[in-house]
Amino acid sequence: MLHAQVKNADATGPWWVFLHGFSGDAREWQAVGEHVTACPALYVDLPGHGGSADVVVSSFTEMRSLLLNTLNSYNIHRYWLVGYSLGGRVAMDFACQQPPGIGGLIVEGGHPGLGDDGERLLRLTSDQRWAERFRHEPLSQVFTDWYQQPVFASLLPSQREALVALRSRNNGEALAAMLEATSLAMQPDLRAALRHCAFPVHYLCGEFDGKFRALSAEVAARCHVIPYAGHNAHRENPDAVARCLTKILRLI
Repeated sequence: MLHAQVKNADATGPWWVFLHGFSGDAREWQAVGEHVTACPALYVDLPGHGGSADVVVSSFTEMRSLLLNTLNSYNIHRYWLVGYSLGGRVAMDFACQQPPGIGGLIVEGGHPGLGDDGERLLRLTSDQRWAERFRHEPLSQVFTDWYQQPVFASLLPSQREALVALRSRNNGEALAAMLEATSLAMQPDLRAALRHCAFPVHYLCGEFDGKFRALSAEVAARCHVIPYAGHNAHRENPDAVARCLTKILRLI
């Protein structure tokens, strides 16, 4: 199973299961989650990350099984999934299997999937190139270039530098393996499945994240725009994201 951290275990609400983004770890959501104390929380380290750095998956199918086994190992049978970016894609893919016990889905900046074979090929080629760089180059250099991608354009230089320093503590081989296994090119197009989910779907995106604000409309989710934030809204404006989660919690 995956390494994870439990908080507020004695709370009475449904579990909130937090999934971080690429190159993050279980700590990523905790500055937000500590404000949502009415529910027990499980902060998961995805394969290749944090305490799960030695865990390897080769597909989304294996990722689903591993997450389900992890939930069962903690006796979690009534829960909401909360995921950012990669964690959001993992959460969407898992939720679309309609697993028993899921009460809702909250995604921040997660792509629902590519529907065009040409786009898939381009993404696969790009992710394979990044994976090779993660395997063979100093992580500080790779992440310096990683955070120059358009999706991170709203970051201030100081924010970008802090993320490069933080993410460079990872293991490049482990990151590369997870990037290849869960590439957007390998992910099903989840738009139709998300529209037919029998539970609430909420989508969070930063005010300055135009790409993912547009994508939120394609998953038929209730969209929550986080002010003064870009793609990584829970890091750039954690208080606003915490208020948003608290508001959603009141609807449960």
